[in-house]
Amino acid sequence: MKTIGLLKLLSGLDSERNEELASLGQNACRRAPSSCVLTKRVTFAVKVIERPDPNTLMIAWCDPTSCHYGDQIWGACVARNSGVCAISGMRIRRGDAIYRPRTSRLVHPVNADAMILFSVIDHAASCSTSLP
Repeated sequence: MKTIGLLKLLSGLDSERNEELASLGQNACRRAPSSCVLTKRVTFAVKVIERPDPNTLMIAWCDPTSCHYGDQIWGACVARNSGVCAISGMRIRRGDAIYRPRTSRLVHPVNADAMILFSVIDHAASCSTSLP
């Protein structure tokens, strides 16, 4: 029954959004506050663990096919490219305020291209006590 329910959910997505989610899934794992996303190719889970300040998130990110980060730090910035929010599935346009994984010359995480809309986290924080 769960499989049939997931298939119904997936088939209800329009083809453009389905393609966006699938393409993001090739380079990243995703989702948030204890939720999962099923795309054509990957299932991933994302959980916001902590929000030490408005510009920093601590994320638990799990994609059973490519990566697992138990305490990944994400920073606030401006989107350089269009994409899809890993939590809400909403479209992200170039110039939108987002969070993305912190990278360095030595560390380039598998989900480095993933993005979360700043407004989604702000809204969740205002509605919940789970995000400080």
